[in-house]
Amino acid sequence: MALFDFLKKKEFEEIEKLKSQLVRYKSISDIEAEVENLNKNLEQLKSLNQSEINIIEENFNKLNVDYQAALETYTKIRKEAALYENKLDLIEFGIYEPIYDFDKSDEYRAEQNRIIELQKRMISSERAAICRTNWTIDGSLAKGTASTKRYIKLTLRAFNGECESLIAKVKWNNVNQMVERIKKSFETINKIGESQTVLIQNEYLDLKIKELILEHEFQLKRQKEKEELRAAQEELREEEKARREFEQAQKEAEKEESNYEKALEKARKEIALTTGDMHDRLQAKIEKLEQELEEAREKKERAMSMAQQTKRGHVYIISNIGSFGENVYKIGMTRRLEPIDRVRELGDASVPFQFDIHAMIYSDEAPTLEYELHKAFAKNKVNMLNYRKEFFNVTIDEIENKVKEIGLEAEFSRLPEAMEYRETLAIIDKLNSQIKQKTVDQIIAEEFPNSLIQ
Repeated sequence: MALFDFLKKKEFEEIEKLKSQLVRYKSISDIEAEVENLNKNLEQLKSLNQSEINIIEENFNKLNVDYQAALETYTKIRKEAALYENKLDLIEFGIYEPIYDFDKSDEYRAEQNRIIELQKRMISSERAAICRTNWTIDGSLAKGTASTKRYIKLTLRAFNGECESLIAKVKWNNVNQMVERIKKSFETINKIGESQTVLIQNEYLDLKIKELILEHEFQLKRQKEKEELRAAQEELREEEKARREFEQAQKEAEKEESNYEKALEKARKEIALTTGDMHDRLQAKIEKLEQELEEAREKKERAMSMAQQTKRGHVYIISNIGSFGENVYKIGMTRRLEPIDRVRELGDASVPFQFDIHAMIYSDEAPTLEYELHKAFAKNKVNMLNYRKEFFNVTIDEIENKVKEIGLEAEFSRLPEAMEYRETLAIIDKLNSQIKQKTVDQIIAEEFPNSLIQ
């Protein structure tokens, strides 16, 4: 009995121990249940969010499709509207690329006349516009044919009138625009003619476009020829100025030479009759006259040589920061005896300030030197269309390095004096300061009319 009670007691103790362990781990099981519950809720949220994301993506894709369609419509309308705008900057039509490459403007005009003649032949042979239907009127094929011919005539008259107007308006900044307008006119008139099955032919359209392009390139060539003529005339004027300078310098040198020879001859006669201090003074005078005579002869020879050799001259490097800004240099050439005179002429009324000289390089092959410098900085030209505009967006170091690379030594001045420009800025600053101070004084006077500050 005692043993039974002992075992029962042990059993109860084990049961109590197990109960305490169950209580101990119950919280863990509750957490696991909670975690499981949260995972379920999370999955549900994910499912709901994914559905929302899908809806948002679907709406976004739809909006994107609508946007692209609207953008395409806008671009099309904008381009059509631009056909009739008179703007200087028509980037949407691109940069014009020349098609023909004739040497003279007359050749462009001759080719244009040939194209016009082809148009006339197409019209006379009834190939410019055709009708695909043999119409009858009141059962009469002849009446239908006559009516069709009148309609074709009206169609071509409308198209030709539109083309003539556009060709008359073509210029450097709208040639591509005018081509598009001719094509648009072609499409519009042909669409109107669909009811009568009358169509202007593509071959005739191509001839009209060629006529327009030839008109445009004819104008470009003629303008270029005018510029070349002006440049040639300017070069002739410059050559004439140089020639007159050389002749004048030669005359002056010859006059000086004659005067020195006479003075020298007189001094030599006098020295034969003198002694002592007078003899020494005359000897010194003779030596000086001989030196001056030699210089006069050298001056005459130089003037004669410069006049005879057309390749001798000076290449100048000049800037005008008040007119063109910094790091813009003009690289030019002059054969003038006094090259600075040419620089002064360039700074006349056509520019607001005088030019500054950075280098003046004498060369027996001045045109070649100028050409080499222009070629080296061709990509840096300020004006890419007119080769006579000799301005380049470079640094003075780049120019000096190129001159050295060619094999010449020259003295360069880096800092432009720009006296007129800098003094102008100082005057403007002073005026602005006075205006500002006047404004301050006015404010004080208005706010404190009885103030002693005034």
